[in-house]
Amino acid sequence: MGWPSLGDHRRFVTAIAIDAVGSGVFMPVSVLYFLVTTDLGLVRVGAALSLAALVALPAGPLLGGVVDRFGAKTVLLVGNALQGVGFLAYLVTGSFAAVVLWTVVVTLGRTAFWGSYGNIVAAISRPGERERWFGFLSALRNVGFALGGLAAGLAITLGTPTAYAAVVVVNAVSYAVAFALLLSVPATAAGGHRPEPGSWSTVLRDRPYRLLVTGQLAYALAMMVLNVAMPVYATTVLGLPGWVTGAVFTLNTVLVGVGQGLVVRAMTGARRWRVLLLAHITFALSYGLLLLAGALPVAFAVVALLLGSVVYTAGELLGGPVHGALSAEAAPDHLRGRYLSLVQLAWNVAGAVAPVSFAWLLERGVWPIWAVLGVVALVGAAVAVRLGEVLPLAADRVSDAPEPLAV
Repeated sequence: MGWPSLGDHRRFVTAIAIDAVGSGVFMPVSVLYFLVTTDLGLVRVGAALSLAALVALPAGPLLGGVVDRFGAKTVLLVGNALQGVGFLAYLVTGSFAAVVLWTVVVTLGRTAFWGSYGNIVAAISRPGERERWFGFLSALRNVGFALGGLAAGLAITLGTPTAYAAVVVVNAVSYAVAFALLLSVPATAAGGHRPEPGSWSTVLRDRPYRLLVTGQLAYALAMMVLNVAMPVYATTVLGLPGWVTGAVFTLNTVLVGVGQGLVVRAMTGARRWRVLLLAHITFALSYGLLLLAGALPVAFAVVALLLGSVVYTAGELLGGPVHGALSAEAAPDHLRGRYLSLVQLAWNVAGAVAPVSFAWLLERGVWPIWAVLGVVALVGAAVAVRLGEVLPLAADRVSDAPEPLAV
């Protein structure tokens, strides 16, 4: 299947899997939850989620320095704890201000988690096998998402406040269990190291890496489509049955779980920038299919939507492992926390922009959102081509074996 050897990292991997199950329960209903449990409309919910993400944006770069100083495990634990507390608070959240407040807490926790995640993966792997590691963990998380997605589909079908509250409880419990597992992971597995000379000026002067972060932003916006746009598009814009959204998520997660290792193996020998280019072209094709669904009768619209989700998943399978490996390897070891915090900043910007902008576009009909996302995909494709010219690691070929240790 093209997966790496887990070695001494089983507890970390198990924690990631359990965390993913809880996240998989909530992510498909992240917007729908507040529509059902509060009196807020779609645009106000989108605005609350986006405002919270904007408030939390400065945390990413700040946490980069914390990771470099104290190690990734500590930051990861804090991130898990914050998310668990935030989701429990969702159970008593009803106003616009409360949605913003507790989503800020959840977003800070998610920022801490993902700001340390790449550092840990880089620490437990070696150049040459990082596409396999990032691909494996992505697939593992998607298996967890699949299990959670089944419960999410049930909640969407039932559509009751109690069903949505159960989703939040499951997610909070998953963070608590993952936290307990991560406590037993040795600190060395978190990638901590002694401080070395370096500063933010070094990071910000790295023009090729800034371009890589721009490419990450385009990819991150694409990744928001599955969780933010597709559920609302299917249920609200197209009026399709609730089970269709559950099927889309389950299909995506099963394809990633089964296919990610095979795709990493198939891309072996290809230049990284070309894989990224193909990923964005694939996203553009998927948006065309999703747009087509809006012009078809219900039965055919379901088929087009499911087919579009398959093509969309292909873009995810191509881009995720390469972006993860390239971002980690292009950063100096002693500044990796700061470097990867810029990548996390790109994801946070996407998370801030997507809810309100996608909601605004979806309220204007079938085609505006897919036209805008098509432009984003073309920008991502252009960035991929440029990366092949300015970032030597982007011109490297994908490998399926770790480089030998230096002696």
